[in-house]
Amino acid sequence: MDHEAEPKDWTHPADSVKINEQNEGNEHTIQIFTDGSKNEHGVGLGTAIYIQNKLIHQMKHKLHDRCSNNQAEQMALVKALQAIETIKINKNVPRTIIIYTDSRITLDSLKNKKNRNHLIEEIRRPLHWRKKTGT
Repeated sequence: MDHEAEPKDWTHPADSVKINEQNEGNEHTIQIFTDGSKNEHGVGLGTAIYIQNKLIHQMKHKLHDRCSNNQAEQMALVKALQAIETIKINKNVPRTIIIYTDSRITLDSLKNKKNRNHLIEEIRRPLHWRKKTGT
């Protein structure tokens, strides 16, 4: 069976996402704020998306009580990235995205290329890969 060679500019999705733990002071046209939590009232997540400093989308979801706080934090990121794919953004607006999360475990998991958790893999997948594959 012949296999086509990968294009020279091909990179693994995990290598194309830049993770910084502090705001570098750059202006980002799209700002995403995420949070997940688990307490005696249940498990849930929330996200808020701003484009050019204007709130354009917010959501909250209740998750199954067996979900962990970490899963809620990670699902918040997944839901925010899914929302970005469906939001109509003016073609003149540069698509620089910054995501704010307080989940240390999620950040560490994203940096660990050996971590193949399905939620972490979904977060790693850049937006242009999502659109090409239709997921």
